[in-house]
Amino acid sequence: MKEQEILKLFEETGALLKGHFMLSSGLHSGNYFQCALLLQYPDIAEELCGELADYFKDDLPTCVVAPALGGIIVSYETGRALRVKSLFTERVEGKMTLRRGFELKKEDRVLVVEDVITTGLSTNEVLEAVRSKGAGIIGVGCVVNRSGKTLDFGVKLKSLVRLDFPAYKPEDCPLCKKGVEIIKPGSR
Repeated sequence: MKEQEILKLFEETGALLKGHFMLSSGLHSGNYFQCALLLQYPDIAEELCGELADYFKDDLPTCVVAPALGGIIVSYETGRALRVKSLFTERVEGKMTLRRGFELKKEDRVLVVEDVITTGLSTNEVLEAVRSKGAGIIGVGCVVNRSGKTLDFGVKLKSLVRLDFPAYKPEDCPLCKKGVEIIKPGSR
C-alpha cells in the first residue's frame, strides 16, 4: 500500500484526529493518530501488518514484541503473518517489562513493532527490555513515524507512513497559547 492510501484509511476510519493533544511523550500536537480506530478492522490490520512482516521476513525473526497498549494488535498481526510468537511489554513502576509469563531466549531474533512513533521513547524502552533478556534485535517496524525524520534505533527501521506533524514542548505550544482545550488520548 502506498502512503497516501494508508493516510486515506486513517481519515476514512476517523483515526486521524485534529485538535490539541498531549502525546504519550508529553509533547503537544494539533494532530493525533488513534491507531486503535484503524486497527479495529481486522482486514486493515492484516494488510498493514502483513506489509511490515514482508519487509522483515528475510531477517528470519522468531518473535515480535511491542509496547502495550497501542502496539499489541500490530505485534499480533505481524507475528501472525510471520508465523512467530507475539509478545508485549508493560510498564511496571515506570519501567517497560515483559510480564504474564512471556519469555525471550538468547537465540531469539526479535522484531520490535509500534503503532505510532513520535520521539522513539517507548520503542527504546522496549528495545532495552528485549536486550535485558539477551535476545537479538533484527529491526523496528511501525505503522506511522510522525517525527518527520529517520529515527536511529541502531537496527533496520521500516515505517509504512512517515509524516512531519509538529510536536511542541508544553511551554512552546501555540495551541496552549491560544487557550485551546487539551485532550490526552494516549496510554502513558
